[in-house]
Amino acid sequence: MNALPHIALELSDGDVLAMYRTMVLARALDERANILYRQGKIAFTVTGIGHEGAQVGAVWALRAGHDVAMPYYRDTAVVLALGMTPEEIMLGEFARAADPSSGGRQMPKHWGHKALNIPSGSSPVGTQIPHAAGLGLAVKLKGEDKVVWVSFGDGAVSRGDFHEGINFAAIHKLPVIFYCQNNRYAISVPFAKQSPVPNVATRALAYGIPGVTVDGADVFAVYGAMREAVERARRGEGPTLIEALTYRMDPHTTNDDDRKYRPREEVERARREQDPVRRLREYVLSHGLASSEELEQLEERARQEALEAARKAEAAPPPEGPTALRHVYAEEGSA
Repeated sequence: MNALPHIALELSDGDVLAMYRTMVLARALDERANILYRQGKIAFTVTGIGHEGAQVGAVWALRAGHDVAMPYYRDTAVVLALGMTPEEIMLGEFARAADPSSGGRQMPKHWGHKALNIPSGSSPVGTQIPHAAGLGLAVKLKGEDKVVWVSFGDGAVSRGDFHEGINFAAIHKLPVIFYCQNNRYAISVPFAKQSPVPNVATRALAYGIPGVTVDGADVFAVYGAMREAVERARRGEGPTLIEALTYRMDPHTTNDDDRKYRPREEVERARREQDPVRRLREYVLSHGLASSEELEQLEERARQEALEAARKAEAAPPPEGPTALRHVYAEEGSA
């Protein structure tokens, strides 16, 4: 008799439920951010709704706080799995002074967390990719047992940063995992108009490294591919390019009207067939890992946790005016 997928991957029942909780909480936070935007309480947000399986499955193979993670702006579930709290995430949505990513100076979801080994991210698409290669070189030169994981969307693979980062990492066999969350759209441009080849992972051949395409809605398939890539990187065998096929259920951002470029039938079909949260929920129930009542309680706790995090963040103080240039220019008396 074949083992269940999570057992075959040496994941416990507790791991599966923790994965599900992280995915549900990430969605609750993103849904709450959408509500806050519609209420006029925040100016802008980006959600990862539809990406949760691709994100949690990937991070579950890393050593949180030890390895270096460079998430991109859609990675709510990534930073949760790495250890950021719901309140820390909401502090960023409200641009509060205690926001660990930037002290309220960056756009929401532009992550950074020193204690969790998450370097500060920025808005230009793909710039984190060569940064990851540089960090991978530092890890190798120091002889550290670390992996650098960098996340980006399919739009980033059309930029030179993608080529330069992977090319450098491949030449020097750096412990970097390049992770593309291919949701088929670079804002409004469909993938077929971005790339002459149907899959991002195909490009790995040009750099002499493994390229793997996985179903991003299948958290176990993602975890399996990531675990292999992480083990390979720790053995000193160099980088891997992983492409997780996923779908963003929301517009690109709250400033985007995706009705102008995506048929509603396509979005609704994705919600029915490619929702990673629904898939994992069905897996948990069908294999008796939890009852429907237990999952409903878990889901309600996640919604309440997101609501409470938003309340606390809204009440937190904003940055003070005189600190606006902090971390931009050297300050008097600083070393």
